[in-house]
Amino acid sequence: MEQRRPLSDGALDAAADVFQRLRPRLFGIAYRVLGSVTDAEDVVQDVWLRWQDTDRGTVRDQGAFLAKITTRLAINVSRSARVRREAYVGPWLPEPVDTGVDPQVGAERGEALELAVLLVLERLNPVERAAYVLREAFDYGYDEIADMLELSRANTRQIVSRARRRLSAERREPVDTAQHRRLLDAFVAAAREGDVAALESVLSADVVAYADGNGMRGVARVELVGPVRVARVTAFAHRFFPGAEYGVVEANGQPSLLLMRDGVAVALVSATVGPDGIDGLYWVLAPEKLRAYERSARWVAGRS
Repeated sequence: MEQRRPLSDGALDAAADVFQRLRPRLFGIAYRVLGSVTDAEDVVQDVWLRWQDTDRGTVRDQGAFLAKITTRLAINVSRSARVRREAYVGPWLPEPVDTGVDPQVGAERGEALELAVLLVLERLNPVERAAYVLREAFDYGYDEIADMLELSRANTRQIVSRARRRLSAERREPVDTAQHRRLLDAFVAAAREGDVAALESVLSADVVAYADGNGMRGVARVELVGPVRVARVTAFAHRFFPGAEYGVVEANGQPSLLLMRDGVAVALVSATVGPDGIDGLYWVLAPEKLRAYERSARWVAGRS
């Protein structure tokens, strides 16, 4: 078995400097492909180990090289993750990421970052998802993406175009940021008081709520549809989490509701907003996903 060659202190420092500079981007790629902070952390750590063993003198473009390794590993992990999710109890939602430090999470643009969009991206196969992410969020050229995915340029363009069409068919036009924040603030105030009528007033007629608790007792295991049902369940939250503090944070590039109790996150809620009010609520309640959210700020800032 071949022994791993030890690096000199200087070579290791140089490798670490390059990797540290690029790490937010690598994390951003892996996170968008996987929808999981935990899996993205593992991928980035694996990339670092491989980077140490690489003959870096032969690498012409360090950023492209590391992005390619990250993408390929993320695609592989995504395939196995889909199998694991078949045993998930109730709706599965992506793990939220704290974007208070970097609203774009290392990308050229904030595309493919919102929880609702990540959930739609789950309907694409891993290669389609990776191609879309690399093009739309990180602005890589088609030739670069083709090399990363080991596809032809023409095939790459077709994959990205097909992914765009699928997403545009399911996404709604975003509303003004100020309107989004106004509705979220009204939602927070009503939820804090358990005011069903006030909650109904900020919800659209076709609102859908998803709750990811992975089998937690008392958490709905199916989507809730309609303002009456969604408002009643939301109003119950202040009893489900007695003594919780309600606050607004930035998660996945958008203002979101964070419930804290005794200094620990117990729920994070992301909302999508349409012309008629809040039309989507995404409740992340699974403790392991909330712990991942709390860790994510260190990864985004490059301090983990």
